[in-house]
Amino acid sequence: MASSAVVTAVGAGLLIPSTVFAASAKFKGLSNDVISRGKSAAKGSFKFKAPKIAENGAVVPMEVDASKMNNVSNISFLVMTNATPLAASFNFSGAVGFVSTRIKMGKTSEVDALVTADGYTTKITKEVKVTIGGCGG
Repeated sequence: MASSAVVTAVGAGLLIPSTVFAASAKFKGLSNDVISRGKSAAKGSFKFKAPKIAENGAVVPMEVDASKMNNVSNISFLVMTNATPLAASFNFSGAVGFVSTRIKMGKTSEVDALVTADGYTTKITKEVKVTIGGCGG
C-alpha cells in the first residue's frame, strides 16, 4: 500500500526521486568525491561515445566501454555546468566495465567520463553541444 502511494506521487510529479536524492547529504558527498577524483585523473584508455550535438538535453546518450580494463569498480559521468555535476555513477563488482545510459544536460558543456579500475581513476572529456530543436542554436 505504501509503495502504491509513492508510485502515485512520482507519477503525479509530486515526488521526483532524482531531485530528492540529489538534495541529500549522501549524494553531495558522493558527487564531491567523484569531482575530486576527476581533478587528479590521468587520461583514459577506454572508449567513450557521446554525441557532438544533442537535440534534447533531457536524454543525452553516453556510452563507456572499459571492458578491456581489469577490476573496474566505478564508471561515472560529470557535467560541470549542471547544478548537480554528477550525472550518473555505476559501481561494479566482478562485472564487465561497460555502461550505456542517458544523462540530463542543462546546456552545452564538457562531459567527463571517469573509470576507476585497480584503484586508479582515469578520464576522457568530450564537449556536447545542447541545441533547442536540434537546429544548431
